[in-house]
Amino acid sequence: MSTTKSGSAGERSKGKKKNKALIRLTIFLVLILLTLICASISYRYVLENQRSGNEASINIPPEEGIKITIPHGSSTSDIAEILKKEGIIKNVTAFKILSKINGYDGTYNSGTHVIAKGVDYDNISGYETLMQIFSSMPLSEPDVTVRFVEGSTLIDIENKLAENKLIDRQKFRDLINNGEFDYPFLKDLPKRENRLEGYLFPDTYRFSPKGGEKAIITKMLNQFNNVFEDLYYKRAEQLGMTVDEIIILASIIEKEAAVEGERETISGVFHNRLKSKDKNLRKLQSCATLNYIFTQKGQKPKEVITVEDEQIDHPYNTYMYEGLPPGPICSPGRASIIAALSPEDHNYYYFVEKGDGSGEHYFSKTYEEHLKAKAKAEANRKARE
Repeated sequence: MSTTKSGSAGERSKGKKKNKALIRLTIFLVLILLTLICASISYRYVLENQRSGNEASINIPPEEGIKITIPHGSSTSDIAEILKKEGIIKNVTAFKILSKINGYDGTYNSGTHVIAKGVDYDNISGYETLMQIFSSMPLSEPDVTVRFVEGSTLIDIENKLAENKLIDRQKFRDLINNGEFDYPFLKDLPKRENRLEGYLFPDTYRFSPKGGEKAIITKMLNQFNNVFEDLYYKRAEQLGMTVDEIIILASIIEKEAAVEGERETISGVFHNRLKSKDKNLRKLQSCATLNYIFTQKGQKPKEVITVEDEQIDHPYNTYMYEGLPPGPICSPGRASIIAALSPEDHNYYYFVEKGDGSGEHYFSKTYEEHLKAKAKAEANRKARE
């Protein structure tokens, strides 16, 4: 009996010691937790005060600093790479880690920011200043107004957008050829180079400098969608043509017609040829399609097409191949689209520019008449020289 009592007392003593140790451990952990919470609150307080206190130092007049543009959707890693490329910092990893530690990761704003000239930012203090700058609001940039004339090619459009620093050429091209856009006129559009050629509607636009390539393309496709009415779809169906075929034809008319009143007449010539039973007449023989080949190769368009030019083996050469080319050769305006849908009813199969500077054409029903018209046009050209 005495042995049992002694054992029970020992166990109770050990239990009390374990409870005291557990209490001390709990108190220690609570103290650590409170210390961390206090440190965090203190750090945030200091950080916020530091940010607000340095607000004046990071608001640098644009004309006095270096402009750094952060594209929309850039990550901290992307920003670090931009800063390295611009020679502002050398250590990308350090910038990323400090951004995380200091609570700036995910707070950076896209747009154009200004940093001071002649400052060494490649240190911890410099990194913090950069973090404050890029997490603040970017410069307020006005929309850029850009006008695209009827007959602009995709190359023309791309060049003008790039000149205004609105696009990255590679991203723009990739979206043109591979981007997904949900519009009825693009349904069943065949895979081809310059896939959206002809569908970026020519007009005057206001673009946000931070909008990006897809926003620009979408805006221009929206305008095409507004212009191409439901009635046009029905009319194309009546003609036995797809929307794409109408736009291809309209783009050729746009390039061939220099005089407003001749669009429907020129359209009638091409419609007559497309419907002809004569294999040779089904070749549209449009100089504009040859000039498209030249411009795609970086060459200048030609005023006079030679016999050698007509022998170029290219799918867009309508002197060699029957019917319409594989795709549009420019962005046609509303008038040319309407002309493609509403050809003039006549028996002309040929036309040639008069060569007198008027931009008008001679229209002929037979090849013999056409040869006479060409001779007359050549005489007019020589008389002008």
